[in-house]
Amino acid sequence: MGDESKSAIAMSRPGLFSRFADDATERRYSERARTLRLPFVRLYGVIFMVVALAYSIVNPMFLAPTDNAQLAILLGLALLACGAYIGVTFWDGYIRYALIDFIALLTISLLVGKINVVLFEHLSSLDATLHAVGTVNRLIITAFAAVTLAGRPRMFIAWLSFDALVWFAQISSGQPHLSAVVYAVLSFSSGAVVMMAINLAVGRTSRAAFQLADSLDAERERNEELVLNMLPPAAVNRIRSGLLVADSYADASVIFIDMVGFSTLAKRVSPGHLVELLNAFFNHADACARQFGVEKVKTVGDAYLAIAGGNVPSGNSADAAIAFARAVIAGVAEMGRGAGMEVALRAGIHSGPVVGGVIGETRMAYDYWGDTVNIAARLDGTAPVNGIAVSEITWLRARDREGFGAPVTIALKGVGDVLVYHMQPPIGGQVEQAA
Repeated sequence: MGDESKSAIAMSRPGLFSRFADDATERRYSERARTLRLPFVRLYGVIFMVVALAYSIVNPMFLAPTDNAQLAILLGLALLACGAYIGVTFWDGYIRYALIDFIALLTISLLVGKINVVLFEHLSSLDATLHAVGTVNRLIITAFAAVTLAGRPRMFIAWLSFDALVWFAQISSGQPHLSAVVYAVLSFSSGAVVMMAINLAVGRTSRAAFQLADSLDAERERNEELVLNMLPPAAVNRIRSGLLVADSYADASVIFIDMVGFSTLAKRVSPGHLVELLNAFFNHADACARQFGVEKVKTVGDAYLAIAGGNVPSGNSADAAIAFARAVIAGVAEMGRGAGMEVALRAGIHSGPVVGGVIGETRMAYDYWGDTVNIAARLDGTAPVNGIAVSEITWLRARDREGFGAPVTIALKGVGDVLVYHMQPPIGGQVEQAA
């Protein structure tokens, strides 16, 4: 990733309590982070249930029947709440609602707090001094909440505030020694501050990691689009598998379209104006190719090479090629008005077998070869201004022959005599776009 991308990520990184500016990004972050924490949530729930069962086994050994019955009810409710919590994590909609964690953890914390009160009373009757156990139990749950609610610091603060109020009410009720309350508050507060720091740290790092991963995904998608813009998807998959890309097509129609008098035009206009004109021509041809199911192969100077019946299915390749060429030439007048000058095109089409594939390891492109390609290029030079020249093979394969005149025999360089059909442009220099 370049320095500019890194700088953009750093500048847009959210603060401790802020969200992503875009709601969709915030939602994706929350859902992805909660999905990654799911195993941790379920593991904690199982551990909590095992510990609660252990308490249930131990309690009858030390507690009076009345206290044991009370704790059995509280532990049963805690097990039920935790079991329901684990169960809801398997619901598809769970990851969309962080409030589920808030309610479930607060419920468990309140039940554990009540359990601690009963245990405190029992230990007090024995003059035991194990009140710290209650604080530790709550901090264990608080640690879990700090991680589970990471990325949502305000929700964690709200959860911590509710938990602290209930805890303080429980430990201060009937406590004769002020010092015990003060030390308990200091112990709980210091632990709560640490848990808050953990929540903020995990939230910030997870947001930064998500943002970086999101940027990498976006960059990967852009690169994928660029690759697929140059190569067919099937060819990309074979290249990634280390396979040779070579295909044979028995019935394809190759189209060459170029500008008439381009060399003269290049001497008359500025380079910037010339590039602007070529860009308009090629963009128009690209749009026509998408419309008629024709595959763009490449541009060479002022020439546009396309093929019907190659990687892109097109039905009757001759009809698709002719319709495409007509549509491109139909835009001549519009291109001329946009460029402020007269523009003229001509096209040559030949049908037959071609070989397609990718050669080399740098600047790869899917190209086509064979006599069909060469003959189409030669025919392009014989076409009338704003007209089309097709070979006899293409004319015989086509169903739409409207506008073509009688055949003429033309000697093509390197090919010999070929019967050629010309489609003359109508008055005005434009060809009506085929439906």
